[in-house]
Amino acid sequence: MVNHEPPRVSRLAILSWALYDLANTIFSMNIVSLYFSLWVVNVMGGSDAAYGAANSLSMGLMFLTAPLLGAISDQAARRIPFLVVTTLLCVTFTALLGLGGLTLSLLLFILANYMFQAGLVFYDALLPVVSTEHSRGKVGGLGIGLGYLGSFIGVGSGLLLLDRIGYVGVFRLSALLFLLFALPCFFFVKEPRSAKARPLTRATLRGALRQVTTTFAHARRFPGLVRFLIGHFFYTDPVNTIIVFMGVYVTNEVGFTSTQAQIVLLVSIVAAVAGGLGWGVVVDRIGPKRSLNMVLILWMAAMVLAIAIAVFDLPATLFWLVSCGAGVALGGTWASDRPYLLRLTPPNQVGEFYGLYSMVGRFASVIGPATWGLVTDGLKWGRPAAVFTLLIFIAIAFVILQGVDDRPRVWAASVAS
Repeated sequence: MVNHEPPRVSRLAILSWALYDLANTIFSMNIVSLYFSLWVVNVMGGSDAAYGAANSLSMGLMFLTAPLLGAISDQAARRIPFLVVTTLLCVTFTALLGLGGLTLSLLLFILANYMFQAGLVFYDALLPVVSTEHSRGKVGGLGIGLGYLGSFIGVGSGLLLLDRIGYVGVFRLSALLFLLFALPCFFFVKEPRSAKARPLTRATLRGALRQVTTTFAHARRFPGLVRFLIGHFFYTDPVNTIIVFMGVYVTNEVGFTSTQAQIVLLVSIVAAVAGGLGWGVVVDRIGPKRSLNMVLILWMAAMVLAIAIAVFDLPATLFWLVSCGAGVALGGTWASDRPYLLRLTPPNQVGEFYGLYSMVGRFASVIGPATWGLVTDGLKWGRPAAVFTLLIFIAIAFVILQGVDDRPRVWAASVAS
């Protein structure tokens, strides 16, 4: 039996890895959550259902391919080359948004969002390269904190320049910022050489496909992993859906102007920066399970208040509490989530199970926006009812995760390296 720990890494490598979180969160906030959704619904006259369908389709493609992507990276024993390709493609499709009308832009968004999500498979699997078991929470928390600082940079640049360059200009600016802040990760994160690395050939792809077919069977061998992934589905569904429709809800249900909505999101981002850094310390002290429990309770409280403001016509100023609470919870979700998975996963199958983890999360992201569109436009129940469905999902996740043990594992040599 061995206790596998990666070698020490430089602070430059850690910071460069974390800066990629800053870079891709600019895309997540500016394109997925705010400016592109507002452009679709409030400028181009598209429906919640149309935007939700575009999100669901891109996530559906990721659902089908995420385990294969993770398995390929395991077979090649490399993540950086795949991260470079997916990032460059995402940047390109993002820069083209707004050209050719609503339909073409929704298609470009599907492609850009797919490449963004594919990059996360490879990026998350780099966490063991830049951390140890004892520093994983802090390093992950640094990434989360800088990630939401990236949201602040993205939304702040839009707030300053939207009136001058318009929505299409903001799309192109977001693509440029994503690329610039991603570059350090490409150059300064050094993956250790592995004797198991294979060139990307047909044999590699066949090996990856064989690995995918056995992924679910492998997951059942490790205590708590399958149950964690089920819980992950139920809290990722509402979290990702909130990210998608946050700007639309604030402007159309709370009554804020687009400028006020941007300021609300900036406040939420500040809370998320503090939350990401703070939760990283909490995870290292009390463990990922207890940390995630606290995060889910905070999510439920924020959703209840968001519903009450719209249904009972409470003062819109109360939404500042929702914004702060959701920001802290958002930072805490990923700061505790990724270390939680690593507690349950053997070191030599990190890419495989991050692929499965991403597959589950992307399936949740297929269901979430589609459910939102069904509740708001199909059943005509309105956006507060859609938030209530998300609240139910969070509660289910909380119950499921109580049966998962997050104690540190000591792995056998056969799965430790």
